[in-house]
Amino acid sequence: MSLKDAYNGEPHFPSRALISRSAFEHNLSKARELAGEAQIMAVIKADAYGHGAEKIGEWALDAGVEWLAVAQLGEAIALRKALHERGRMLALIAEPGAPFWEALELGIDLSVGASWALDEIAFAANESGIRARVHIEVDTGMARGGFSLAELPDIIPMIAEYAQSGLIETVGLWSHLALADDLQSPETQRQTEDFERACELFADAGIDIEFHHLAASGGLLWHPRTRFSMVRTGIMLYGLSPAPEIATAEEMGLEPVMRLEADLVSVRDVPAGTGVSYGHTATTQEPMRLGTVPLGYADGIPRHASNSVEVVIGGQRHGLIGRVCMDQFVVAAPGAVAGDTVTLFGASASGFPTADDWAQHCDTIGYEIVSRLGTRVPRYFVD
Repeated sequence: MSLKDAYNGEPHFPSRALISRSAFEHNLSKARELAGEAQIMAVIKADAYGHGAEKIGEWALDAGVEWLAVAQLGEAIALRKALHERGRMLALIAEPGAPFWEALELGIDLSVGASWALDEIAFAANESGIRARVHIEVDTGMARGGFSLAELPDIIPMIAEYAQSGLIETVGLWSHLALADDLQSPETQRQTEDFERACELFADAGIDIEFHHLAASGGLLWHPRTRFSMVRTGIMLYGLSPAPEIATAEEMGLEPVMRLEADLVSVRDVPAGTGVSYGHTATTQEPMRLGTVPLGYADGIPRHASNSVEVVIGGQRHGLIGRVCMDQFVVAAPGAVAGDTVTLFGASASGFPTADDWAQHCDTIGYEIVSRLGTRVPRYFVD
């Protein structure tokens, strides 16, 4: 498939993110091997971690994934429409005053982790005449959302009453691991035990729950006990490691789904002693050719990458020189000409830095590197 055929119709920009279907499907197969009998819930929140949620959602559904998850209800509503209501979709965050009635009409599953959310969703179900499918969130250690174990004895009767009245169906029970990337911490075991206790409390109350899901990518990879009947798989589907310090994506056999490229828009030969970019934080030590890459922090390139990361031009790695600007940055570009392709990150097997490499240089995580890419970077979807 040519770039012309793959291009999604956005206005022209001198950069692009190439999104590989074959890499995505490869990573999905790896996740399935680990999940065993547990179902896969493909997490496509934040525009599929910057990869393009509509297309990634299509690929996942085409590959037989039955569940998709996003964070906010607005994401869920837009994607549910775009994907023609295929499969099941869970919105992980409930917001006060959200249009729950529209979610019910579209068949979106809703997360419930507070009494107000339970009441609002039940009210929407009563008004619309559509039974709400809910997943009860239990806080086992993140302290950001969900019912605590101490709250459950009071909340479970409310849930049971709404269920018996036909307003809600308790489809799932879920929580999230805080330290899945720390293999030495006892916290994951404690959270798992608390989650199991929550499962028991609902079972003892006679509330049937079809799916129990605790593990995300880290749990799926390193904590088999956390897999239960469904796993929420996000970052590993995109070919990145949840914790490169434990195992890199390459070591786990994952393939990066995104390759970020741009075209040099300017080259210039400068003498030794030339200050480069804002603040002249870098000065050339010898005569050299510099190239300007038309991407900057407005496009999601971290300013922390200044004077740090490497890119690939003509099969050779060259360093970023000076500060990252809003719309561009400068690299060493020996032998290059305007229009040459610069690869910022991609697959290490192809000789490129990875998004995780960039994250290490920028004191962040690979999740942030890919998910922060802006709207001036068109996504091309390729085989």
